[in-house]
Amino acid sequence: MKVFSVFGISGSGKTTTIERIIAELKKRRYSVGSIKEIHFEKFAIDQEGTNTDRHKKAGAELVTARGYYETDILYPTRLSLEEILKHYYYDYVVVEGIAAGNFPKIIAAADVEQIDQRLDDTVFAIAGKIANQMSEYRGLPVISGIDQAEKLVDLIEDKVFEQLPDFPKECCSACGYSCRELGINILKGRASREDCVLSSSRIKLFFDNREVELVPFVQNLLENVVTGVVRELKGYQPGSSIEVRIGCDEKR
Repeated sequence: MKVFSVFGISGSGKTTTIERIIAELKKRRYSVGSIKEIHFEKFAIDQEGTNTDRHKKAGAELVTARGYYETDILYPTRLSLEEILKHYYYDYVVVEGIAAGNFPKIIAAADVEQIDQRLDDTVFAIAGKIANQMSEYRGLPVISGIDQAEKLVDLIEDKVFEQLPDFPKECCSACGYSCRELGINILKGRASREDCVLSSSRIKLFFDNREVELVPFVQNLLENVVTGVVRELKGYQPGSSIEVRIGCDEKR
């Protein structure tokens, strides 16, 4: 799954840019999801006094509203982006309005000042109303999401990579970088997505069929513990593939 963000102030053209990007990605037969960050403190889909609101106030930890044409799952808390992305299984996920995160980014801006306030090494393109004034800024392409959507998506296909983990450097630097440093170096062409050692991990951990990313230290710990137990069992051969299931259905 490839994740990228389009961010900028209200009125900069980011939502229009995202609309064009999604339409062009779909035209190219990619599956696409989106996440919209809403910068309004009082925002809530669920309204005071509705049945679902009453469920929540009674103590339900998760409330789902299912209608004829949509299903809304209402968490009574603010989820992290990582938690939200666990619900997504698409080729691309477009995030609107989030600047913090270990993924490539596009700035939508109306003027140079808005670019300078937001520019960092995770940005690979500039779009929005500023594209009416220039085609390049500080070595980055400035592309109109309205008139040049195909060109912008060509760049997205070229630059956006499979989602990286976001471990701090002290947890994992087996590739020589922190996760965020690796992402920047991939964008700059100085590294590749395959440099992340988790891409070729021999140890996999799943919770209810959802893979949990493990830093090398934890992988080695699990391997040593499990191997240390099963090698005493009859039938074990060094180098054997080992599968352990906990909490599985007894009929399986």
